[in-house]
Amino acid sequence: MPIPTKSELAILNVLWTTGPSTVREVQNILNRTRKAGYTTVLKLLQIMTKKTLVRRDESNHAHVYLANYSKQETQRRLVDELLKKAFGGSSLQLASALFDAEKLSKSEFEKLRNGIIHLRKKESDNGNDKLD
Repeated sequence: MPIPTKSELAILNVLWTTGPSTVREVQNILNRTRKAGYTTVLKLLQIMTKKTLVRRDESNHAHVYLANYSKQETQRRLVDELLKKAFGGSSLQLASALFDAEKLSKSEFEKLRNGIIHLRKKESDNGNDKLD
């Protein structure tokens, strides 16, 4: 899966939120938070189609674009790329950076903590003690 640029990610967020959309629909939603010209959005969607980030449904008169990958798949790919590029593949360094930046609220910290506990239990149930 290719890595989307910041502009491509903005378009993907529109498609994930609204579902299949025309260029005009994507442009209208983007214009709520940033200036986006029709031809710019069209060109980005054409590039994204070539990169396989989106696909185009040509069954109707207006071309409708759909995200090719789920938000979760894309987020995982972006995290994997960040992990490799910025943290040398170390999940511990990435987690430490999150804590050091103090970006986690108490409820987010608790969700993360519960996720780690769940993962640890799942790993030990499978006889795989990766977290030790």
